[in-house]
Amino acid sequence: MISTSGLSYSYGEKELVFPDLKVVKGDHLLLLGESGSGKTTLLHLLGGLLRSQKGSIKVAEVDVHSKTESELDSFRGRHVGFIFQKNHLINALTVFQNLQIAPYLARMPQNHEWILSILEKLNMGEKRNARISELSYGQAQRVAIARALLNKPTVLLADEPTSALDDTNCNRVIDLLLEVAAWNQSSLVIATHDHRLKVRFQDQILL
Repeated sequence: MISTSGLSYSYGEKELVFPDLKVVKGDHLLLLGESGSGKTTLLHLLGGLLRSQKGSIKVAEVDVHSKTESELDSFRGRHVGFIFQKNHLINALTVFQNLQIAPYLARMPQNHEWILSILEKLNMGEKRNARISELSYGQAQRVAIARALLNKPTVLLADEPTSALDDTNCNRVIDLLLEVAAWNQSSLVIATHDHRLKVRFQDQILL
């Protein structure tokens, strides 16, 4: 489902060289590394948010960087779900309105029943008409996870999803990510410096 070969990326004179990856459908991978190790860069390369300068990336058997920007936007919208460190939700809009944006940007039809179903699964159904500014941090995080799942992606990419959480909420978020990845047999890749996650994942790469 995800494979890379000879991948590297340069920031000026600094070159980040990454190990080759292979993550099959439904598998999970933990990318561990301290600040500056390149884990977020690697996640953005996998999702096509950055263009690789060397090497190849395939997601769902597609060479990501052979696509034009418009083709990549459409591909990413249909196949990749992102969970960022910052949720990038629109505070002035309701939870439901924020979730309507994802299929619209991916040029996919609206499915209000599916939006409501995901919110119910994440115990956020009662908050569908609440504005993002009215939510707690944990609730907003669940909305961001719901948005990542809306288009039934083949790949879920999560950047530091637990770094600001205590032990109890850390485990809750990881349980949730593993559960939602299983719904669609999505491949899950988590980039983090949070070593608490090491005991939860068999496949790990230290950058």
